[in-house]
Amino acid sequence: MLLIPCPWCGLRAEPEFQSGGEVIERPHDPSELDDQQWSNYLFNRRNRKTVVREQWWHQHGCRQWFEFERDTRNNSISPTRGAGQPQATTTSPAAPDGSAP
Repeated sequence: MLLIPCPWCGLRAEPEFQSGGEVIERPHDPSELDDQQWSNYLFNRRNRKTVVREQWWHQHGCRQWFEFERDTRNNSISPTRGAGQPQATTTSPAAPDGSAP
């Protein structure tokens, strides 16, 4: 079972949470997107094997949204922060083939 560190409640079991998926940047002007671009924004994710910034909701706890970085290869989780708070300055590791993520 995945243990998730809630910034408000501490370490908790995954069933207490609801995943909001990968944090992605919203288009600056959605009206300028064609249907294919809008569909890609809404439904398609990269699903990479690397460190990914995710948003989670503590549904059965404090009911707060927060973000953390999770390595999808081994489920290790970085320190958490409240949703919308500035991201800590860290360097992303290179992908397994040596390229940038």
